[in-house]
Order: sequence, then structure tokens, then C-alpha cells
Amino acid sequence: MTTAPPAPAPTLTSEDRLSPELVKLALTVMLGAVMVSLDATMVNVALDTLARDFATSVATIQWVSTAYLLALAIAIPASGWAIERFGAKPMWITSTAVFTAGSILCGLAWSAGSLILFRVVQGIGGGLILPLMQTILAQAAGPKRLARVMAAVGVPAMLAPVLGPMLGGLIVSDASWRLIFYINVPICLATLLATRRVQMPDTRRPGAMRLDLVGLLLLSPALAALIYGLAQAGTHGSFTDSHVLVPLGAGAAILLGFAVHALRTRTEPIIDLRLFRTRSFAGASAAWAVAKNGHFLRRPP
Repeated sequence: MTTAPPAPAPTLTSEDRLSPELVKLALTVMLGAVMVSLDATMVNVALDTLARDFATSVATIQWVSTAYLLALAIAIPASGWAIERFGAKPMWITSTAVFTAGSILCGLAWSAGSLILFRVVQGIGGGLILPLMQTILAQAAGPKRLARVMAAVGVPAMLAPVLGPMLGGLIVSDASWRLIFYINVPICLATLLATRRVQMPDTRRPGAMRLDLVGLLLLSPALAALIYGLAQAGTHGSFTDSHVLVPLGAGAAILLGFAVHALRTRTEPIIDLRLFRTRSFAGASAAWAVAKNGHFLRRPP
């Protein structure tokens, strides 16, 4: 009895191969994504130290993390409009510069209130960086190479939630907590320097859609309320506490209002919910959201 020879390995065509330019672009935007993830997880480790240094309560200092998450939620919905209105490269440089400025200001913070405020600045920059990375890679790679690029970029991005607490713990125990924020600066500068040497896709559209202001005013506070409610669940240890139920209920109600607006508006909504009718898109979006952002909602140690 003879066995059939093994099937030959599929050969990659020129359209499937990752060009050196695409690899450089992927590494550049990966730096930005890793930077945002590392920052969030490192800060969670330092909350007790921050509370002692600023002589404030744990409930107050937890706003250092919560304010960052809320700023992320507020900034993300506007990213799609911004990248089409101003272009990928200008928005990437702007968001990275804002995150850099926020990191420096956080390192210079003199009180809990100032640190919370500067974390909002950081969160706005970080909230733009994450969706910009996806859009830039999707357009540069094309549908045939997108899965390979996202898989390569996803490995270090998934390691960031694991390495962040370790690195944050070492910094807090052996150095100043301010280094947690200052460590972002050389990474940000390296990202900005690399951005000058890569070619990003031209995402600007002639006659780009007008900003869906109604949708933005509904979606941003809805996401902020939901994230705040989930953060309070970690603080109070229960989903039945009024501090959790009220923001979750308000966020869900506002989000329902956005859904009605997005499905009925005659103009292009800030997020087209009709895309979620495609199972592959809905499944991929849910999987990415859980894998990428689940660590943000962990209760700080």
C-alpha cells in the first residue's frame, strides 16, 4: 500500500509577501500600541505608592486610571473622522505628540489632581493611537496581507499587559514612580523619528464626511459611562452597587440612543453599525476588543 506524497507547501505570491516597507511601517505603529498598553498596566501597579506620596485616599488616586480610560473612550469615536479629514501621518504624529506631552506632564505632577488632569491628556493621545494603528495597517497591507501583519503586530501587543506590571513593579520598588511616565518619552521619540522614515497610506478623502456631531455627543459619553461603571465594579467588588448600576444604566441608555441615531441618520454616522451585520466583522471586532482591552478593566492590586 502506497501513501500519497505530502501536498506541497503553498507558495507566497508577490501580493502575499510582506515588503520591507510594510514591515517597517508595522514596527513603527507597533511601538505606539505597545507604549499605550504598557503605560496603562504600569500605572496600575503604582497606585498605592501614588496614594502615599500625595497623601490621598485610594478612592481618589484610582481616578488616575479611571480618567485615562474615560479619555480613551472619548477620543476613540472621533478617530475615524479625523484620519479621513487630516490624513494618517499627520494624525499619527499629532496623537503621539499629545501622548508624549501627557507623559512628561504626568512625570512632573505635583498633586493627585494635577496627575489626574494630565492623565486625561495622555488618554486622548492614546485613544487616537490605537484605532489609527488599525486603520493604517489595514489600508497599507490590503485584505490579502492584513491577517499576517496583524498577527505579527499582535504578539508584542499581547505581551505588554504581562510585561507592564513586572516593569512597573521594578520601577516602583527600585526607583521613582515618575519614571513610569518618563519611560514613555524615549519610546515616543523613537516612534516619531521612525514615522519620518516610513510611507503611510493616504487616507484623506476629497470631500470627507462631515463630523457626525450628534453621534459623537452620544457615543463618547456612552462609552465613558460604561467604562466608568465597569471600573467602579472593580472598586466596589459588586455589579449590584448603585455606583456601578447608575453609570452602566446611563451608558446603556445613551448607547441605545446612538444606535437609533446611527441607523436612521441620512448622513454618514461616526460609526456605521450596519457593518456588524457581517458575522466575520462582528466576531473579529469582539475578539480584538476582549483581547486588547480586557486588561484595562482588571482591579488594581
